Amino acid sequence: MADPLWKKDPEKHDFPAAVDYLELLMSPHHAKAAAERLKEAPTVQKKAKDILRASELPLLPEDNVHVADNIGKVRAGHKLSPVLLLRGQPLVIADGYHRVCAVYYLSEDLEIPCRVG
Repeated sequence: MADPLWKKDPEKHDFPAAVDYLELLMSPHHAKAAAERLKEAPTVQKKAKDILRASELPLLPEDNVHVADNIGKVRAGHKLSPVLLLRGQPLVIADGYHRVCAVYYLSEDLEIPCRVG
C-alpha cells in the first residue's frame, strides 16, 4: 500500500540543498561525500518526535511559513519528500527540518521516511 504522506524517494533537489547546509558544518568535499552516501542509503522509518529529540533542534512554530506550507501540502493530499539525516551527537537534519516539524504537528508519533548516513 502506498504511503499517503510520503514520496518513495527524496527529490533530486533535496541532495544539493543538503550539501548547501552541510557546507556550513564541514568542508565542501565532506559535504558532497555525505550527500552521495545519503543517495545510496536505504530508506528507514523514524518517528517525528525521535528525530527532533536526537537533533536537539526546537520544534518550529506551526505558523512558520515553511512548516505551514508543508502542513497545507499534506492536507491537500500532496506527498512530502523523505528527510536526509546524518548520524552524530546531535543528529543533523541535512534536509527536511520543516517537514519534520510539520509532521510533528499532525502527530508526533507519525513515521517519517529517512535516509540516514
